Amino acid sequence: MKRILLLDTSVGSLNMGDEIINRSIAANWPELFASNYAMRMASHTPMYTPLQCMLNRHKLAPFKTADLKFLCGTNALYTNMLRPLPAWNINYLNCGLAVGTVCLGVGAGVNSASVSLYTRALFRKVLAHDVVHSVRDDRTKRLLETIGLRAWNTGCPTLWGLTPEHCASIPHSKSSTVVFTLTSYQPDRDNDAAMIGILREHYRRICFWPQSVDDLAYLRSLSDMSGIEVVPPNVDAYRAVLETGVDYVGNRLHGGIFALQQGCRAIIISIDYRAREMGKDYSLTLVERPDITVALPRMIEGRWETKLDGLDFALIERWKAQFNVGS
Repeated sequence: MKRILLLDTSVGSLNMGDEIINRSIAANWPELFASNYAMRMASHTPMYTPLQCMLNRHKLAPFKTADLKFLCGTNALYTNMLRPLPAWNINYLNCGLAVGTVCLGVGAGVNSASVSLYTRALFRKVLAHDVVHSVRDDRTKRLLETIGLRAWNTGCPTLWGLTPEHCASIPHSKSSTVVFTLTSYQPDRDNDAAMIGILREHYRRICFWPQSVDDLAYLRSLSDMSGIEVVPPNVDAYRAVLETGVDYVGNRLHGGIFALQQGCRAIIISIDYRAREMGKDYSLTLVERPDITVALPRMIEGRWETKLDGLDFALIERWKAQFNVGS
């Protein structure tokens, strides 16, 4: 039995996409949890201070000495980690408990022209040097390699269950019902309103799932709510709607991938580099936001297969095998 520390990206997050990632880890790597002692520590909130670690050395030792430490997905790394509120809320002084962390399907954001010296020093201090890290796109792989760490592009853990057999079961033609999402923190009022108008034209029933805390208020600012059913803002309620056999259309990347997991046809509206990078690496079905008025109706009414290219399932299993968590 191993002691596993999971740096849980869903705790302290306002985005339920992070919960989808962590649920996907549990679903696609059950051996990690089957016979090991799994501890969780929030990644979005600060870790224990150096003084707390010194005064509570014995109590905090299980975290520090865990056999394996995993950073659980999402855009946790940035090219400059000197940020007011980093997604992985560590700094060079308070990261002692996380030393030896392994990236598990982690992505990276770009907020500087290159990896800063501080960030390079922080990552070399806190990330494990003796294993291969798992990242979700080639750009993140290159970032880790520039600082001397090894990484494989295994994709996000949300993709690991999307085998060719699973994708073959996803409908080729549209449903009569659609569930859609919006991204309140990256608004485009004209194109988002256009998307809602298109959905009204092409579907008999329209549902909205607010993946983040301000998404519903943003929808209300865009559109008359008549005829739009609001799905309760939790992952279980979202799953229940998806299991009825609906289409997904929206600009939430992991909302779309979760729909694919439930066997739904999904069209992801690409609004930033995250969807673009994963779409490029794995052939996700994307429509660029400025192209909505022309491309989206064609995609909705078209007949097409869901196929993911570039996801190396054998490589994922090789990556897992490093850790021998089944014994």
